[in-house]
Formats: sequence, structure tokens, C-alpha cells
Amino acid sequence: MRKLCTLQLFSASRVEMFRPIRREELREAVKSIKESAAARDVVDVSEKVGEVIEDMICRIILGRKRDDRFDLKRIVQETLSLAGAFNVANSLPFLRPFDIQVNGKEIDELLETIIKEHEEAQAVLQKMQHKDIVDILLSCLKDSHNDEQNPVKDQTKIKAILLDLLSGAIDTSVTVSLWVFSELLKNPRVMKKLQHELENIVGKSNLVDEVDLPRLTYLDMVVKETSRLHPVGPLLLPRVSTEDITINGYYIRNKSRVIVNVWAIGRDPKIWSDNVEAFYLERFLNSNVDLQGKDFQLIPFGSGQIGCPGMQLGLIDVKLVIAQLMHCFNWELPQGVSPDEVDMTKKFGLLIPRANLLVALPSYCLAE
Repeated sequence: MRKLCTLQLFSASRVEMFRPIRREELREAVKSIKESAAARDVVDVSEKVGEVIEDMICRIILGRKRDDRFDLKRIVQETLSLAGAFNVANSLPFLRPFDIQVNGKEIDELLETIIKEHEEAQAVLQKMQHKDIVDILLSCLKDSHNDEQNPVKDQTKIKAILLDLLSGAIDTSVTVSLWVFSELLKNPRVMKKLQHELENIVGKSNLVDEVDLPRLTYLDMVVKETSRLHPVGPLLLPRVSTEDITINGYYIRNKSRVIVNVWAIGRDPKIWSDNVEAFYLERFLNSNVDLQGKDFQLIPFGSGQIGCPGMQLGLIDVKLVIAQLMHCFNWELPQGVSPDEVDMTKKFGLLIPRANLLVALPSYCLAE
């Protein structure tokens, strides 16, 4: 499965192939927010960021935007909520046939419809397309009889992969982006420095392009510091030790289940000094610590062979959304709200998103 993700679904060439989708969706979002700015309306940032990221990811994975026939966002959120909840059927196996705690039927119908539509489109064209990830998986299925190592053996496997991708992409990217936005509104000095970097590198009359991202070092520090303070998930997926081992005086028996607490690592004063609760970007100045999983003090995407295979795509989505919205607009809090009063309440679960909506007043600032 990891080989499939690394070589077929999220390779550098695939990520590049989806660039026009990201560009189109972000331009639509900028246009929508620009209209609100002209009317001096307060914008629901949670809604706008959620919509643009959901549309980008749905087009990349499914080849379509949100579908009125299915409330995809709700289905994904329910799946994540149930995945992080106590499952009654695990303790009372006789309840499993009654399906009392899963929304599997609704998910199955959604994915079945999408796969069928892709197959019909390919039958009309009489050739395999690679416009989105469903197309790629159907191509892998067609070739599976020639490759015993191919994990895509049937449509059930395709559905499972699609559900994993949707669950692991939409809410995680939205959660990170909204925490970045929250910290920038709470720290106007940081927001202004980021906008100054964008103006110098991108230009006052240009939209941000993906080729600009590697040069945006201050944006990179913003995302790192946000990931330290607000990891998407407080705990990484469970690991299992493959041998008896002693680490720092702790004996870990073979086949023990180990859960890494990245939330606690990000607030360890032995690693980050005594100001661990502060949003302090300067801790990353002249530092080689990155988000790739090689530096264990900052591993929000995991590390090693079971790190997140879609990390690169996710980081591009987050950075591009934040950079574009910060470059095109000045953002102010609603009247009467000071930066110190920005609501940072968390909603705890498998992920840690904001508990409440984030709203702000935009003003368009690019040269016409």
C-alpha cells in the first residue's frame, strides 16, 4: 500500500499534475472572498478554508467538487469521529451484524457511484484516463492480474483506499490551515511579517504560485510552529515493537503496542525551552528541523515507513491556501475583538480541530 501511494498516487509528478486544480480552486476562493471584502462583510474563515480545501482534494481524488447527492464532509467527519471513539462492538461482538456504530452503507454507496461513473466515462472514451486518483486506481486494478504485488485486487480494495485518502486528507489539511490562521490573527506582528515576505517574493500585483513556496521561509516557520503547538492528531497511529528493547531505561517487550504522544513532545521544555506555550517562530531560525519525520522533536506526520505518504501534497495544500489568502487580503478581527481574545478552544478527538468557527474581516490588498 505504501509503495502504491509513494510511486503511483503521491509521487512528485502526480503532485505536479494536480497543480492546475489547486490554482483554479484558489482563484475561485479569492474571488468569493473579494466580493465579501467589497461589501465589508465579516467572513466565516472556517467555512471558506474548508470549502476550498475540500474542493481541491475532492477534485484530485474523485475528479469532482462537492456533490449535492452526498454530504461528503459530514461522512468523512463521522468516520473520523467513530474511528477515535470507543467501539461497543469490540466489547460485545454479537452487536457487529447490527451495524450500530458505523456509517458503512452510506460511504459504500457514495464510492460505488463514483467508481461506476469513472468506469462508464472510460468505456465511452475506450481508453484509461489519469485525471484523478480514482482513474489511477482503476488502471492499477486493470493491471493487477499481471502483478502479484499490486494491492489493488478488486473494487472493495479501491473503496477502502479512497476512504483512507479522503479521511486522511480533508479534515487534516483544514485543521492545520485553520490553526495557522488562528495564530496569525492572534499574533498580528507575525501576520505582518508574513505578508511582507509575500510582497517581496511574489510581488504586490501577482497571485502566489507553487513555485514561490520553497522561497517562503517565514511561511515555513509559521507552519512548523503551528504544527508544534497544534498537531492535527495528539497521538500518532499505534506502533508495535518488533523485538524486546530498552530505551532510556524503559523496557519494551516484543509486540507491545506503542503510542507516540506528539502533543506532549511539542510542549516538552527540555526540547523547546521554557516558552513552550508561546507562538514563537524564532525558535526555528538557523535550525534544520523540518516536518519530514527525520527530526523526532517535530513529527506531526509521523516518521519512517509508516509516516504519512501524502505529507508532501498536504503541506503544499496548506501552505498555498495560507499564502494566497494572506497575500491577497489584510485580515482584521471583528469590531470589539482584540488579538488576545481570539477563541483558541480545541475540540478533542482523533483530531484536534478548533471547537468554534473562526471569523474575520478581509480587505483586498493586491494592486488591480
